[in-house]
Amino acid sequence: MKYNFDKIIDRKNTLSCKWDECKENGLPMWIADMDFEVAPKIKEALINRVNNGIFGYSYIPDAYYEAIISWWKRRYNFEIKKEWIIFSTGVIASISSMVRRLTHPNDNVVLLTPIYNTFYNSILNNGARSLDCPLIEKDGLYYIDFEDLEKKLSLPTTTLMIFCNPQNPTGNIWSKEDMEKIGQLCFKHNVTIISDEIHCDLTSPNYRYIPFASVNELNKDISITCLSPGKSFNLAGINSSCMVIKNKRLFDLINRGLNNDECAEPNAFAIPMTIAAYNESEDYLDELRIYIEENRQYFTDEINRHFNGKIKIIESHATYLLWVDVRNITFNTTQLCEFIEDKTGLKITSGENYHQNGFVRINIACPRQLLIDGINRFVQGIELFMKEK
Repeated sequence: MKYNFDKIIDRKNTLSCKWDECKENGLPMWIADMDFEVAPKIKEALINRVNNGIFGYSYIPDAYYEAIISWWKRRYNFEIKKEWIIFSTGVIASISSMVRRLTHPNDNVVLLTPIYNTFYNSILNNGARSLDCPLIEKDGLYYIDFEDLEKKLSLPTTTLMIFCNPQNPTGNIWSKEDMEKIGQLCFKHNVTIISDEIHCDLTSPNYRYIPFASVNELNKDISITCLSPGKSFNLAGINSSCMVIKNKRLFDLINRGLNNDECAEPNAFAIPMTIAAYNESEDYLDELRIYIEENRQYFTDEINRHFNGKIKIIESHATYLLWVDVRNITFNTTQLCEFIEDKTGLKITSGENYHQNGFVRINIACPRQLLIDGINRFVQGIELFMKEK
């Protein structure tokens, strides 16, 4: 490989949420950021900006829009126009702003669960109600219960659906047929869709996600797509994302909302970072996807070897997060995660956070040496838990 993903960088005492919120000698495999050095061209762009020495207000040049348009066209055959793009400081800040604009107090926002837990904060903190539509889990795969989905979309107080594509934490890459059907149901019941596609670039080699808005003109017209280089290139701390909205009425409403909420002005580093990611770091991303897939396979093989099917890794082809079925051990995964961290220092996330007990989420975006350490701690923690159960 051209890039060294085995390199270990000490992140302790760097104000890292991932590492500095972990206990001493702990190993964090919870929050969704990676332990890899960023692509050289991104680092170079940031250093060049720092060397200027002045960090005043920034504007958004045409090169920013062109980088986004080019990326989605060449990688996903999704044609985006400049006038559909709104810069924002982050996907979650934008979703919170959009919930305020697209719902009335106590309106329902539908979620396919298990799903990213912070969506609930964006919904509940802004006066709406979350309405879970649980996915059907069968033989280690997840499917949409369309009968249940339509029942919940058809409620008079349901006005919004937040869709995660690919799905966090299950790693599902949704099919064109599934998304076409979701679009038809949302149109039928007058429900707007926010499609969070922040994990879209992190698919396994030989797999590609399909943008929700690219499926057909209907999907494009009733949806808002959230995009960002933050997960793909490990840049979440620099706050750069965008909304893609074809529908002019929705665009104007969301554009006004983001500006009113002060979510639409870039910091001094967001624009050069984004341009360098999309224009100059594609080969880095492709090698990264190979490395993460090797980590996924290594972790899966070791868990199968140690537990012989008692613990199962859910099959997935997106994100750097493993969704692990521990129902043969316990359904109380909050207790399990606390036990494992207390006994081994390994910090992982309970499935209860994503509204599905009996599962844990594990971040495998780290150098192989840390991955092996994490596997050993996980195995040790599970074995101790079973002994004390």
